[in-house]
Amino acid sequence: MPSRLRWLGHAAMLLETDGQRILIDPFFTGNPAAVMKADEAQADFILVSHGHGDHIGDTIAIAQRTGATVVANYEISEWLAAKGVTKAHGQQHGGGFNHPFGRVKLTLAFHGSMLPDGANGGNPCGFLIYLKDGNKIYHAADTGLFGDMRLIGEEGIDLAVLPIGDNYTMGPDDALRAVKLIGPKKVAPIHFNTWPLIAQDAAAWAARVRKETQAEPIVWKPGDWLEV
Repeated sequence: MPSRLRWLGHAAMLLETDGQRILIDPFFTGNPAAVMKADEAQADFILVSHGHGDHIGDTIAIAQRTGATVVANYEISEWLAAKGVTKAHGQQHGGGFNHPFGRVKLTLAFHGSMLPDGANGGNPCGFLIYLKDGNKIYHAADTGLFGDMRLIGEEGIDLAVLPIGDNYTMGPDDALRAVKLIGPKKVAPIHFNTWPLIAQDAAAWAARVRKETQAEPIVWKPGDWLEV
């Protein structure tokens, strides 16, 4: 079966590939856009981009229930281990590792990362995911625009996942500039409309992407699937 991605609300996602289920930033409890509850989520792996509560979310409970391996920066992996997560794999920016579902490389992200209890969450990151089927996903997570997105694009990105909510991350204008730097085949927006503060017109943004770039913009809502 082809790899596919499901938007679970806000920045939470589920990637299914090569028989593996990978949750990304599983924030369900307290998420008004969530399409499932934390105790319904299944995962073999969980990717955590940074320490903020709306991203690390329900990671501990899901990892303990499912036995999933959590992939995050080293500081977060150590924090999770201290919280009782038995399988936490720490990486750092620029470093990659061949996991059973594919290779994951941590990229830059311009944001914060303090953990919910005030602990040091290290540096925030995005994910460059090399799937076994040959597809490459760039999940930018929470970030502002930065010029090295062009270098990420040189990898040949099949799908870019970008925040467009503004205020805490890139807004629509900078996210459009990011598409131009990355040059992905497809691009999907996240981190918008969860709360009024980050409300955006995704269809209007997609129209600009379609007009000004060669990328195929995905207009979706929480719960929708996308084939990579």
